[in-house]
Amino acid sequence: MTRTAPAAFAVVGNPGNRRVALFQDAVRAAGLPAARVIPWRDVLAGRAVFRAGECVRIDSPGEDPEVELLLRGAADATRVEGTGRWYRRFSEAVRAVAEGVRAAGGTLTADPDELGVLFDKRLCHGVLAAAGTPVPPSPTSGPDAVRTPVRGWEEVRAVLALPGYRRAFVKLAHGSSASGVLAVETGPAGRIRATTSVERAPSGALHNSLRLRRYEDERVIGAIVDALAPDGLHIERWLPKASQQGRSADLRVVVIGGRATHAVVRTAAGPLTNLHLGGARGDLDGAVAAVAAAGGCWETDALAVCERAAAAFPRTLCVGVDLLPALGWRSFAVGEVNAFGDLLPRLTGLPGSPAEGMDTYAAQVAAVRQEQHGRATVPTQP
Repeated sequence: MTRTAPAAFAVVGNPGNRRVALFQDAVRAAGLPAARVIPWRDVLAGRAVFRAGECVRIDSPGEDPEVELLLRGAADATRVEGTGRWYRRFSEAVRAVAEGVRAAGGTLTADPDELGVLFDKRLCHGVLAAAGTPVPPSPTSGPDAVRTPVRGWEEVRAVLALPGYRRAFVKLAHGSSASGVLAVETGPAGRIRATTSVERAPSGALHNSLRLRRYEDERVIGAIVDALAPDGLHIERWLPKASQQGRSADLRVVVIGGRATHAVVRTAAGPLTNLHLGGARGDLDGAVAAVAAAGGCWETDALAVCERAAAAFPRTLCVGVDLLPALGWRSFAVGEVNAFGDLLPRLTGLPGSPAEGMDTYAAQVAAVRQEQHGRATVPTQP
């Protein structure tokens, strides 16, 4: 008889962070030894040690002021600027992790090159579009946009004058959690409005706020964009979205091992549905019913789009896909693909999926064990 070698997990993360804690819960619930935690501080200081046979998960470096300082050059987590430096330092760090893991004979649940694409919205948009995934039109898609970046408000204003771009999202190329995102609308007589979580201090410094703001002074909007442009900007056409109970709706769909396993509807009165900005969880059963009422199929029209997006990153076990339903729930586009999009506490897997009854972390542990079962067994005495 044969027995599968048990997975030995390690996680690059911030000790005590809720993400690490949830992953540890999933590892222990699977009857495995606790995952060895490799602090981001050790990775960034060059002190990280990896071991043979470990399966290493790279988790978010967020919510730690010291790590934030090392990555971004500022310990104030509310500051918006500095994402360009953060991206360069993060990319260097994950490559170093990958080299260390491979040299030790371990494995990774995420590919460093794919993480580099996922954390650049311009590159990610280009990869998705080339793979045939429906995405919002964008003039900043692909490597050319990285080589010739948007330099400031004047260039953004020119895009807003293009056909179809009267309403657009201006995003930090390396941002996350809606940080630095401006939903911009133009109107007659040069009127303009931007909805954003960015708060502009009297000094000109930009801070994230948990309260959305609306700016209608073009000088202020331009100053915000000019301050963010050195970090890299991505522009997308603002697609009208479906609604639930009069509120704009989209979905976060988690894809693990190529299968859509978890989904949550997010609704908001405005254009940004992020839960920490006042968005609320919507009715998933209602969304499935709305797709069917529109003549579509939830599995083949909605979930399949998310799986197609995830397939563009085949060496990364888990991604969170932001799925944008069109008006009437008749079609879908992918807004973003998130490398750390699995923080959905207490949400269990979709019925009929490989993760039914499991949260996102337990589903990833199960997927790794299943993969290991298929490729490595050790003989035992009969």
